[in-house]
Amino acid sequence: MAGVPRASFGLAAIMVLALAIFIPAVRGQAPAPTPTSDGTSIDQGIAYLLMLVALVLTYLIHPLDASSPYKLF
Repeated sequence: MAGVPRASFGLAAIMVLALAIFIPAVRGQAPAPTPTSDGTSIDQGIAYLLMLVALVLTYLIHPLDASSPYKLF
């Protein structure tokens, strides 16, 4: 072991450590998972809520129209 300086062992250890860290990064990452919802279920929920609001408003306004003296309908 007298012929190999200690600095070369340290340099070799640093190079192996650097390769162990950077080689997996070069391979790349896995693609992101697909989203569980594309927004259509949110849109459908908003649509149902708006239909419910329209239904409630219809039932609240209709009795007022029926009792109106102007006979609009």
